[in-house]
Amino acid sequence: MTRHFLKDTDLSPAEQAEVLDLAVELKAAPYSRTPLAGPQTAAVIFDKTSTRTRVSFAAGIAALGGQPLIINPGEAQLGHKESIADTAQVMSRMVSAIIWRTYAQAGLEEMAEHASVPVINSLSDDFHPCQILADLLTIREHRGDVKGQTMTYYGDGANNMANSYALGGVNAGMHVRIAAPADYQPDAAIVAEAEALAAQTGGSLTVTDDPVAAATGADVLVTDTWVSMGQDSAGRDDAASPFTKFQVNQELMNLSNDAIFLHCLPAYRGKEVTAEVIDGPASVVFIEAENRLHAQKALMTFLLER
Repeated sequence: MTRHFLKDTDLSPAEQAEVLDLAVELKAAPYSRTPLAGPQTAAVIFDKTSTRTRVSFAAGIAALGGQPLIINPGEAQLGHKESIADTAQVMSRMVSAIIWRTYAQAGLEEMAEHASVPVINSLSDDFHPCQILADLLTIREHRGDVKGQTMTYYGDGANNMANSYALGGVNAGMHVRIAAPADYQPDAAIVAEAEALAAQTGGSLTVTDDPVAAATGADVLVTDTWVSMGQDSAGRDDAASPFTKFQVNQELMNLSNDAIFLHCLPAYRGKEVTAEVIDGPASVVFIEAENRLHAQKALMTFLLER
């Protein structure tokens, strides 16, 4: 059966750990696995603009022996002149994988339903699972085994990053804290799914509107922009924003367990994080960005070899 990666829990805890092990291997020996040798083609579809996703997938596909086919907005019939189902069946006969950065999670699910090659969610409005794999790899490199560690996410607790930290972090056995304003906390369905998963992995999910409590003793502090792509910024990033007290600053870092700082980028210094933190010694954001390449190569290898 063709395997897809549409959300963080599409990998079991053991499979997630296997992908991270493979990422370590591929970071040390970048050209040691070539599941796309031929070269085979992998389609990388963009409905949203991108820097890290575009470069990391294009470079990763090439390093795995393949040829990336980048499809930018407006360059295909997908979604307006041709159905997702028909597109999936056509592309499956021509490419070895479909990577899609899009809006609706339902579109990815429909693509996977009709595709006979792996479909990878490189970002949707609901999840950003490839980013979480890169973050877990970064945590492993700087803090050791991820299981049992505490990771606190600050900001919009109802966005795609918070959803993926909740599910992907708990899947790895981490204790995940989501620190967000009361009106921007995770959907009940995400909380329920994470809690059910925690019973299997030994992890946990805590949702709070107390930024100080959330930082205390944490091993990792992470944040994201207050305004996600396509959102109206009104009321989110002005002086009266409900997110202001959730800015990651040195005071919060001082409460942590010598935490590392993560951010998926792009970052807005003086908004969700201070320059002192993101440009300081605890920040590993550029290693984290590089690890998108290694984690995604591992993910593609895992899916293609099955």
